[in-house]
Amino acid sequence: MNVRSQDGALGDLSFEVGPQAHRTSNIVADSAVQELRVAGRERLIVVEDDPVTRTMLVGYFSENNFDVVGASSCAECRQALRTRTDLVFLDVQLPDGDGFDLAKEIQATSNAGIIFVTRRDTDVDRILGLEVAGDHYVTKPIDLRDLLARARSVLRRRSIDRKAARNHNSIAFGDWIIDLTRRELLGSDGKPVALTRAEFDLLAALVGADGRPLSRDYLIEVVSNRQAEVDIRTVDALVARLRRKLVGSGTPVITTVTGVGYKLALSERL
Repeated sequence: MNVRSQDGALGDLSFEVGPQAHRTSNIVADSAVQELRVAGRERLIVVEDDPVTRTMLVGYFSENNFDVVGASSCAECRQALRTRTDLVFLDVQLPDGDGFDLAKEIQATSNAGIIFVTRRDTDVDRILGLEVAGDHYVTKPIDLRDLLARARSVLRRRSIDRKAARNHNSIAFGDWIIDLTRRELLGSDGKPVALTRAEFDLLAALVGADGRPLSRDYLIEVVSNRQAEVDIRTVDALVARLRRKLVGSGTPVITTVTGVGYKLALSERL
């Protein structure tokens, strides 16, 4: 049969419809096939019970340099997870279980990123998915290019997190990582964000407060050793500059606490 993807590509997708075909064609788990994996490719499991959608996703992401495994059920996903996995596309409604519960299992046993891809589009489902374990929550119909961008973003972010975890002086917050030893701020793309000394000191203080508000007077003390004359207006100006530089998630990273000062808004990553 013909299936047209969101980017306009038209291809012939052929598959059997019997239950045995589902068992044999949806998942690649034996060691002989694993040996054929292309070195350097991120491994993706597509957990989707609809064969048309599953085949489309497997084909598209294979063409975009992913090592892709299709799974039509929770059981097949668990089997596929026996091999190291980088990312999972997870439907919520599966024939042998609930996708949210499966996401909790994946989070407990694997370091794989999770993107929910589902028809369940209520706000309650979206919030639940993100709170449970999801890095993203994508609703059908699927925009393949958008999903590819999200997948790469999740993998890039997790790669940065793994590198930072090896350094106790690196702290991840939102879409950024601050390295206190190198005095460096990295964006979600791994590239450094240019900060002045005062900006870095103020941001490091807010990150170290772990979401607690810091008074303007305290922040004056933080940056006073960097500038000869520091007052409340100086702190406000530094915060304004940091806000302009810390963009990307759509949510302010530094919020004003009326009558107190400022705090880091540890908002959910999109």
